[in-house]
Amino acid sequence: MQNDKHKNNENQKEPEAEKREEKIIPLKEPEYSKLKEEADKAKEYWERLLRMQADFDNMRKRMEKEKQEFVKFANEGIVLELLNVLDDLERAVDLAQSKHQDLPAFLKGVEMILAHLYEMLKEHGVKPIEAEGKLFDPNYHEALMQAENKDVAEHTVLEEMQKGYFLNDRVIRTAKVKVSKKQINHKEPESK
Repeated sequence: MQNDKHKNNENQKEPEAEKREEKIIPLKEPEYSKLKEEADKAKEYWERLLRMQADFDNMRKRMEKEKQEFVKFANEGIVLELLNVLDDLERAVDLAQSKHQDLPAFLKGVEMILAHLYEMLKEHGVKPIEAEGKLFDPNYHEALMQAENKDVAEHTVLEEMQKGYFLNDRVIRTAKVKVSKKQINHKEPESK
């Protein structure tokens, strides 16, 4: 019986061995040359594709590095301008600490620093949001308080508590405001 099993195993292995054998297919020389030429072209295209992929990956990495460098130093110009304002403020503080008694000159210096700062911000597209006396708009204003006021319409900005700003027509900080509300009439109860 073992002999029969061994023969069966051999019979099963023979078809597998036939499948693994390479088949030789006769080709005419022009057909063989054409196939070889196409195989060489395919190999060349594959190598070109791999080089292009590597070039693309290198370019992507280089662009990412350049982007990081740009972001890292994008604010360099405005920082340099702010350093000038900082220098002016430090001089003003030094003057105040030296107990210089010319208060109007000190105030004039601070006003000049503020004007310089406002001009610099304006050049970079920053402008204040107009609030006081305007109708409350939650896109531009943040109501911190409400107060009754019969002299103005309801939802009018009565006071600006902190300025809001646009950067190139985009709100970067809303104005913090006090808003008018409808006046409540306090009626005295009628006596009978």
